[in-house]
Amino acid sequence: MDFAPSSRSRELGALLATFLQRYVLPYNAAWYSAARDGHYPPPFLEDLKTLAKEEGLWNLFLPTLEAGAPGTALSNLDYAPLAEMMGRIPWASEVFNCSAPDSGNMELLQRFATPVQRTAWLHPLLVGSMRSAFAMSEPDVASSDPTNLQTTVRKEGGELVLNGRKWFITGAAHPYCKLLIVMCRNAPDTGETVRPVGANGADKHHQHSMVLVPLGAPGVQVIRNISVVHHVAPEGHCEIVLREVRVPCDHLLGEWGEGFAMAQARLGPGRVHHCMRTIGQCELALELALDRTLERHAFGKYLSEYSNVQNWIADSRIEIDQARLMVMYVAWALDHEPLAPAKLRAHIAAIKVIAAGLQSRVVERAMQAFGAMGLSPDTPLAQFWTWGRAMHLMDGPDEVHLRTVARHELGLARARQGASAAYFTTPEQMDAPPRIR
Repeated sequence: MDFAPSSRSRELGALLATFLQRYVLPYNAAWYSAARDGHYPPPFLEDLKTLAKEEGLWNLFLPTLEAGAPGTALSNLDYAPLAEMMGRIPWASEVFNCSAPDSGNMELLQRFATPVQRTAWLHPLLVGSMRSAFAMSEPDVASSDPTNLQTTVRKEGGELVLNGRKWFITGAAHPYCKLLIVMCRNAPDTGETVRPVGANGADKHHQHSMVLVPLGAPGVQVIRNISVVHHVAPEGHCEIVLREVRVPCDHLLGEWGEGFAMAQARLGPGRVHHCMRTIGQCELALELALDRTLERHAFGKYLSEYSNVQNWIADSRIEIDQARLMVMYVAWALDHEPLAPAKLRAHIAAIKVIAAGLQSRVVERAMQAFGAMGLSPDTPLAQFWTWGRAMHLMDGPDEVHLRTVARHELGLARARQGASAAYFTTPEQMDAPPRIR
């Protein structure tokens, strides 16, 4: 088991670090100014994308990228440290065509799209001429359990007809967003043969499908861009209503009733990307806090001389390194086992919980070290804190992921039940001499 990046990853990492420092970071203030004033995306973003393509820093995240397609096709393990670098500047991933939800959508299309769907949607995403969104969460149900979803799709003649409401759909407000991948419940009147559902409800995971819906299709209405803890993302976390939206039947992605399995397949690499970007933000938060404590003087001493502040620093360093090792393990496992997302489900759930908790703690400490400035837009800490708080809920709340980990452990315990009894010591055993066989 080796988590060291390959020589190719190290070379690209050095190139990426230089690119971020030389070209992206100088535009950081201008990007936030444009986003605040509604001039999004800023014109320099396309220039940066063109330069990133020329430097070979494009579509770095797709290990199964087909020959001839634009991109770099790194393994999950080799891409992980690059995602950490990009995470330090939250908008940087788009420069390299590596931002969510496009990254996960490209993976879905690459695995399940027909040749016609690939031409229409995957190719524009790979070259960066459009953006996309993944429409799953809904306001009226606990969307962390996808079997609750109420948005329906029915077959009517040669069309698929969708009705429902989605919200917190990332990327749907981006001016270049042209595609929604919509997770729907199969309507009961579609006429297909329905598999029998056993007493344990096992087949409830075959009652959903994914549909490719052009954002401009009649009946698709973007209601609002929802702020997250009063932070408004220019690319959007949108509420969308689908009213009798009609698309051709060839807009079905994958097989009818296989939407749940496809959604699960999308999660593994995407969670690695999210977690590594989070770790990048935590590293930057710690760096900012360290500089602050070395220069800030209060009550006769520098902040760095107070024992509680030293504990904050030490705890943050330990927790960041622990989280990174866990996420790198998942990335390594995804590369070494093609069917790993199902097998590694508990580990993938665990890194999501670890990353959310890490960001909340590390950024909170950094904000405390900065005092009032930590609440202001003068540092990235307030935005990092918002992202960290959202991570406790997005892609499923912590409680759901903890349940996944607990169920995995309980399943292992049932399989070996009784084995731990050998470690109990009875009075009779204490008095009896050991027997060597």
